[in-house]
Amino acid sequence: MKNPLFYAKILLFGEYGIIENGKGLTLPYNFYKGTLKYRDVSDCEIQSKSSESLYKLYNYLKDLELPKKFQLNLSKLENDLNKGLFFDSNIPQGYGVGSSGALIAAVFDEYSINKITPQTITKEELIDLKSIFGKMESFFHGKSSGIDPLICFMNIPLLINSNSDIDKIGVNEDVLGKGAIFLIDSGTTGDTEPMVSLFFEKLKNEGFRKTLQEEFIKYNNACIHSFVKKELNPFFSNLKKLSSWAFEHFRPMIPESMVKIWEQGIESDAYYLKLCGSGGGGFILGFAPDYQKADKLLKSYNKEVIYRF
Repeated sequence: MKNPLFYAKILLFGEYGIIENGKGLTLPYNFYKGTLKYRDVSDCEIQSKSSESLYKLYNYLKDLELPKKFQLNLSKLENDLNKGLFFDSNIPQGYGVGSSGALIAAVFDEYSINKITPQTITKEELIDLKSIFGKMESFFHGKSSGIDPLICFMNIPLLINSNSDIDKIGVNEDVLGKGAIFLIDSGTTGDTEPMVSLFFEKLKNEGFRKTLQEEFIKYNNACIHSFVKKELNPFFSNLKKLSSWAFEHFRPMIPESMVKIWEQGIESDAYYLKLCGSGGGGFILGFAPDYQKADKLLKSYNKEVIYRF
């Protein structure tokens, strides 16, 4: 086994909005990573649990109908599982950074019969692969867009224009910039499935659906446009609106430990917070025009800077 690494992902913009055909912007996050390996310590609990989870995934995949182009060599997977296959990963589970997405990407890369590489994939194949990954990752979440495994597989920034339009995109970092995007640890794990179920329940309300389309997706798309163009004034103006909207309408998805500092960011304009993935726990995303100022206000929280501008 060649043991390639699959990295975590950050969905900068698009959580929940991409379900309703809004735009999304993703970045790979190489601080966390995982790879398929064989167990070397028979009594290691973590490795054993990973193997058990992989075996359950294997049983799920046996009943999954995939197009011929994307079929998997499941007999090889079964054989490797019997040798002690597990996913060796430091990607925290329930934190919104793609722990299951990296696993699905690794399984597809190792066991796909017709090999597809990130270097040679076409735009049409990107859409098809997103759909396949959605079916595979639904094992973990009940319903998946397939975006997380796609990011982990590609390991490059992706611009999601719609459900049927995804592009590779260059997002250049300014390592000396004052501004920063950072993660805050909420101190609790989240569970994707109940959060997504709650969102679909809220969508049944006509008023919520209307404000999602007319406000949330509008602010979300404007943030992506200005961020890619490096137009920071309109970026932070729309980001404040986006953070305020989420504070009002996504309140059940915001971990209780984050509520006070979420509001503090909006009131101080020192930083703005948004969900990282489905919410409910895990990481929260922060954006600051001057990270030193934000860092002082958030000095008692565990943070990780992921991007400078």
